[in-house]
Amino acid sequence: MASEFEGSAQTLKVLGHPVRLKIVAGLEAHPCCVRDIWSCLGMPQALVSQHLAILKTHGIIAGTRRGVEMHYTVVDPLAKRIVDSLHELNFPERGDKQ
Repeated sequence: MASEFEGSAQTLKVLGHPVRLKIVAGLEAHPCCVRDIWSCLGMPQALVSQHLAILKTHGIIAGTRRGVEMHYTVVDPLAKRIVDSLHELNFPERGDKQ
């Protein structure tokens, strides 16, 4: 049981950074490539890549290469549930994930 909480705590810790939370929320709604992520966030590519590396290292996202681009998607079910819960709390009037 303790290991369950440790894993959950680690996921919460990783998602505790606003940029990583935005990335995961965005990828859950629309998996996309790195260029689209940093363009959408309006942040330098190097900074976004650092956050993507942390998310990938912790198994929250996974990447697949499509030609020269790397496309990312959310693969951690707990991270998906956390983002969904936060979305419902922040936007209770909307049932969709826009």
